[in-house]
Amino acid sequence: MQFWVDCGVKIFRVDNPHTKPVAFWQELIGTIQRKDPDVLFLAEAFTKPKMMQVLGKIGFTQSYTYFTWRESRAELEEYARELFHGDMRWYYRANFWPNTPDILPGHLQNAGPQMFRIRAALAATMSSTWGMYGGYELGENDPYPGKEEYNHSEKYQLVQRDYNKPGNINGFIRKLNLIRRDNPALHLYDNLRFHSADHGRIITYSKATPDFSNRILCCINLDPQHAAAGMIHLDLTALGLDASKPFKVIDLLHGGAYDWSGTRNYVELKPDGVSMHIFRVEQ
Repeated sequence: MQFWVDCGVKIFRVDNPHTKPVAFWQELIGTIQRKDPDVLFLAEAFTKPKMMQVLGKIGFTQSYTYFTWRESRAELEEYARELFHGDMRWYYRANFWPNTPDILPGHLQNAGPQMFRIRAALAATMSSTWGMYGGYELGENDPYPGKEEYNHSEKYQLVQRDYNKPGNINGFIRKLNLIRRDNPALHLYDNLRFHSADHGRIITYSKATPDFSNRILCCINLDPQHAAAGMIHLDLTALGLDASKPFKVIDLLHGGAYDWSGTRNYVELKPDGVSMHIFRVEQ
């Protein structure tokens, strides 16, 4: 490992670290980082919660999560609160992946581009760190029969991809990453706050810098096939807003701006049009 660090490799994805002795990783990571603290270690561990937590405590910089299997609004909110608001935020850096080389989750199997957009948007805006396995932007969705795996897995063969083939979501992924780059609130880890919505398939959450100089509000329709509309109920304190004054929400994904006021505001999200908002909030 030191050989590769000396060659300039600074990020290591460690496969199945939970099947090796924890003390080994603690010694290895400590030895490498004492010499070069910029080296990052990502734990590719899908196992029992306590073991995943231990790997974070002994030195892994980032860790895979159960995000891949959290689908409903209630599941996403409960899990995010555990990661970003509870004790885990002190030692566990959750890296959200919508898919991996080993895993094609059920909701992406034979799914259309809209589901791929939804899961990418959630991963890219809820956590400060996210990733995706190659082919995701092409909507690769063919499962191995009866399993949560790719039918023609790259684990067993070389795959040549045309990343510009029709139906790709390259432009959407690029926009997500540009929005992340340009908004410091999305660089922070434990600043995620949820807001309520009347419609059960609309998830609403925000991230803001401590001085509220940058505020991002996300409203996402979790249903890839049907429209969802209704009132959302904002926690104005979490957004650093003065309740007596109107404010503006600027759509960073689709363009346009809206004048809102108070805690209750209306959104309409359609799979064949504007299915989600990533707003920058200004007052």
